[in-house]
Amino acid sequence: MTELICIVCPKGCHLKVDEENGYKVTGNGCPRGAAYGEKELVNPTRVITSTVKVDSETTRRVPVKTNGDIPKGKIYDIMEELTKVTVQAPIRVGDVIIADVLGLGVDIVAAKKVSE
Repeated sequence: MTELICIVCPKGCHLKVDEENGYKVTGNGCPRGAAYGEKELVNPTRVITSTVKVDSETTRRVPVKTNGDIPKGKIYDIMEELTKVTVQAPIRVGDVIIADVLGLGVDIVAAKKVSE
């Protein structure tokens, strides 16, 4: 039995996941909590937020994030890729900074507008 705190909403339900009985989840306040509990043990994923260098007179770095979940085990590999990137201003929110990062089917996108 594994105990988790659900992060799907601010309520923070205390979940218990029984791996021996088909990943049965108890303690959840909603169906999303049950799905989170099972997914966290079977295939944990995360959304990455970070920054990359930007070539601009007004800004040194721009915040970026993945536009979907990535496998938890790939976080450090993606962070290493982000250290290699320098983008040119102007940048709009949602601009793709790295397409299909590491072949995972997820893009790294800008999370802030940067003018010249």
